[in-house]
Amino acid sequence: MTQALTTLICPLDGTALSLHERSWRCPDGHSFDVAKQGYVNLLPVQNKRSKDPGDSKAMVQARQRFLARGTYQPLAQVIADAVLETGEQSLLDAGCGEGYYLRHIIDGAEQVSTDVTVAALDISKWAVQAAAKQDKRISWLVASNNSIPLADHSVDTLLCVFGFPVSAEFKRVLKPGGRLLMVDPAPHHLIELKRIIYPEVKTKADDLPVSSAEWALSSEQRLTFTVELTDNDSIQDLLIMTPHLYRSSKEGRERAGQLDKLSLTADIWVRIFTAN
Repeated sequence: MTQALTTLICPLDGTALSLHERSWRCPDGHSFDVAKQGYVNLLPVQNKRSKDPGDSKAMVQARQRFLARGTYQPLAQVIADAVLETGEQSLLDAGCGEGYYLRHIIDGAEQVSTDVTVAALDISKWAVQAAAKQDKRISWLVASNNSIPLADHSVDTLLCVFGFPVSAEFKRVLKPGGRLLMVDPAPHHLIELKRIIYPEVKTKADDLPVSSAEWALSSEQRLTFTVELTDNDSIQDLLIMTPHLYRSSKEGRERAGQLDKLSLTADIWVRIFTAN
């Protein structure tokens, strides 16, 4: 059975929030309404670095179309298997996007009758709106990894897919012995696209996403598979949904715009850490 994780805390003073009809309220009188789509915004305006932080509406829509084609289904399955290998648990998806990977996890849990209690956050309100429209079983939150609105030591597993880890906050919300599951691009991820849109492809160091002084690596899997994009719409959706759209050159985007098919390498690390 899937249930919403409700150990929420006020983003302004850190006290416990309780649900009163359609509002989450803390003892000090701060109140946060549940939107009609079913999420709650716990990102105070003073914690925003821009008026509309995170992925734009266009990026979210492009990612929805791209993932709906099943392009990254092998990754979704590996993530679900890794999360569910420990059985019953509380889970936070920190940087959930439109919820694609989390829905796979929950569907997998229900297929094997594993109880999971789930919250998910993203700094993009567009992403959280899209996710909340598709699944009502989860506590969907507009929030930041820099200030996670969950109680201390309330989560067994913290999932961060292509996201930005914040070590201190991750440690705070994880239970003792809890797991941090990080999903990150490996060196050859989308290399063929990069060769088209950039004048030079620089090789980055394949470092761990979190400090080995703070986190112990307990398991590591490198997943590599081929992605076949068979029309220009798919290629453009991939560009729009990633930072590559803004980092690439004008000439590179024009070259990508002329393609009607593209064979790509998906190269991804799936790692599990525990706090030292």
